[in-house]
Amino acid sequence: MQLTTFRRLASIAAVCSLAYGNTSHVLAQPQPVDIRVDLTKTTGQMKPIWAWFGYDEPNYTYMKDGKKLLTEIAQLSKVPVNVRVHSLLVTGDGEAALKWGSTNAYTEDANGKPVYSWTIIDKIFDTFIERGMRPIAQIGFMPEALSTHPQPYRHNWDPSNKKYEIFTGWAYPPKDYNKWAELVYQWVKHSVDRYGKSEVESWYWELWNEPNIPYWKGTVEEYIKLYDYTADAVKRALPTAKIGGPEVTGPNSESSAKFFKAFMDHVVNGTNHVTGKKGSPIDFITFHAKGAPKLVDGHVQMNMSAQLKDIDKGFEIVASYPSLKHLPIIIGESDPEGCAACSEDFHPQNAYRNGTMYASYTAASFARKYDLAASRGVNLEGAVTWAFEFENQPWFRGFRDLATNGVDKPVLNVFRMFGLMPAGRVALQRTGGYDYARIRDKSVREEADVNGIASKDAKSAGVRLWTCHDNQGNRHVATVIVSLGGQPAGRILLHHYRIDQEHSNAYEAWKKMGSPKAPSAEQIAELERAGQLQLVGSPEWIVAKKGEKELAFELPWQGVSLIKLTWE
Repeated sequence: MQLTTFRRLASIAAVCSLAYGNTSHVLAQPQPVDIRVDLTKTTGQMKPIWAWFGYDEPNYTYMKDGKKLLTEIAQLSKVPVNVRVHSLLVTGDGEAALKWGSTNAYTEDANGKPVYSWTIIDKIFDTFIERGMRPIAQIGFMPEALSTHPQPYRHNWDPSNKKYEIFTGWAYPPKDYNKWAELVYQWVKHSVDRYGKSEVESWYWELWNEPNIPYWKGTVEEYIKLYDYTADAVKRALPTAKIGGPEVTGPNSESSAKFFKAFMDHVVNGTNHVTGKKGSPIDFITFHAKGAPKLVDGHVQMNMSAQLKDIDKGFEIVASYPSLKHLPIIIGESDPEGCAACSEDFHPQNAYRNGTMYASYTAASFARKYDLAASRGVNLEGAVTWAFEFENQPWFRGFRDLATNGVDKPVLNVFRMFGLMPAGRVALQRTGGYDYARIRDKSVREEADVNGIASKDAKSAGVRLWTCHDNQGNRHVATVIVSLGGQPAGRILLHHYRIDQEHSNAYEAWKKMGSPKAPSAEQIAELERAGQLQLVGSPEWIVAKKGEKELAFELPWQGVSLIKLTWE
């Protein structure tokens, strides 16, 4: 179709839609969205900040669906994927349960002598290493025998009970900091013996999780003391190991920022609790960032602004320390909200998770993380998506996960798109619309966010596009015209991948089956196929005249496209 005709029809569709009152279902953009990509203008490296994942339940790692999903995650990335899990030092029998995990790494005999057992930790880390993944080795939580307040120890997750308590004996400081340090030393030493020095040097060792809330029942100073003992032990076992923290919750909160700054002040100028010298070792810096969805008139309304404000404030704090500003930053949990195990059963605002709303949010938010880092001049290394899978749970229950019963959700295909994009970012311009600052300040509450990010290498290019909006109910269809400039002469192979209601979407396929509670083997096979990344049409050869080419298509509401170009 000629582009002038395409634009004219798009405008007519918009007028007709408004005239016939279809705005709650299909509202075309009044004008096509023009996006220009210049493949000759590089804007820096597009680090694989997305190749980072994490989850609460470490014992899911080596279960059937856990292994399957980890294999898929490893295969979608050209670089090693980093994986972060909780509870690696928690006392217990290794039983997997919601928001619980254990390894029994440390116990004591009748005389109080330490007994180390690495069997379960090895089983977890072996699963990662076998797939070429790298652990983010989270040092925590407190073994029962070391806790200053050991009972009760095992907690039970019950989101139906508003008074349930999960922060039990594992959340307290150690009764003996030297025994704690020796445990850390022995763990790092064992890891080097098992996996080799060069492998363990590539890991990130960190202390605890969200110590500014009841995950840590001690004081700020007690956490800092624990960090000094931990960092010293890690470096004694492997001087070239990387150690960091503090993994606080969103820094846009005043209390979180206060904890964060106290930690940063200490590692720069504080008196070390072990050495008595100034400061403490730190090789990378961590904090969390979350959005805040809610129900409005019975529909989910996302809030990307909350997440971007957390990220921006965290970057601002890091940038305020000249001696630390250059360090890698890992956003240790970076998600649309804060509780992966809170299903929509008791938290209806989480109903976004099964379909394309989660996918489009992920595509749009990751692009803005690059922009926020550039604006603050900091070194963003990774952003951990805190989502995995929940073994043996009902189908599409509404957890924040990447797959359900071994079937991939639409959001996992966003990461497949990430993995198909080259590493060199190039210029992409979209007149008007949202930029990172507008979304940070106001979220996506007006027109839809129709935008993209582009990259290239010597023989390929990728343009990822999305339509995103905070509100669930609307159905805008964006008419997108992508102008590609700077392409090489000759024929170019074009693949157009898509995530929408009809493509790369096992959830919609499951609903069309009647939402079976126990799908048959044939249905499961069909769902597995529907959960893979799919093409819009067939691959095609195109020719760019004088290095220029325009592509025009409609991008559905909360849809994500990847235009992949390859040439010789």
